[in-house]
Amino acid sequence: MKGGNPKSEIRNPKEIRSPKVEGQSLCGARFASPFGFRISAFLRISGFGFRILALVLSLLFAQSLFASTNTPTNGEIPALRPPRPELAPTYWEQHSVGVVVCAGLSLALIGVAIWFLTRPKPPVVVPPEVLARKALEPLAQRPEDGALLSQVSQILRHYVSAAFDLPPIELTTTEFCRAIAGHERVGPELAVALSEFLHQCDQRKFSPPAPAPPLSVVAHALKLIDQAQARRTART
Repeated sequence: MKGGNPKSEIRNPKEIRSPKVEGQSLCGARFASPFGFRISAFLRISGFGFRILALVLSLLFAQSLFASTNTPTNGEIPALRPPRPELAPTYWEQHSVGVVVCAGLSLALIGVAIWFLTRPKPPVVVPPEVLARKALEPLAQRPEDGALLSQVSQILRHYVSAAFDLPPIELTTTEFCRAIAGHERVGPELAVALSEFLHQCDQRKFSPPAPAPPLSVVAHALKLIDQAQARRTART
């Protein structure tokens, strides 16, 4: 161009190149990638493409080698692995009967122990002479009034009824003396002594108060109990 700068018409060699065509392969076909990169980049011979090709070839070679080693050459079936050892029986399978028997015996022993500890204890039988003496001894220091005479005679009558198996019914003094008079185990001598003592107690209880020597009813009743015990021992 005339009048212009001749240097401006000379372009840089780097700028003189063919225009870029997006998504165009070596054969001129366009391959647009939806991910924003060109597929043709993988088809060109480069360092990255060579590495990918080498990796694919290595995987194919390893697969073929593994298949060739596992496939028998002569068509025979490969040898089977040795069988695993048999599972050992569990503790319950080995000792189930013993465990059940031991549990049953333990429960039985526990039940017997509970029954033995909780069973009603038999009542302690106290001999009638012991009961009579324990009831009479605290009365020795009391005055001989009507209440004391009545209490002592009742204790003696209960003792005789229990010691000689008389009927446990309430009797008057006359009826009680008649019952022991004809009783074989009591005997005539003891029956007379008991009757005299009981009649004296009744006379003192129901008679008007008058000066009279004390009867010592507690000591006299204890002597009658000793006499009755001697009679019982002689009979056995």
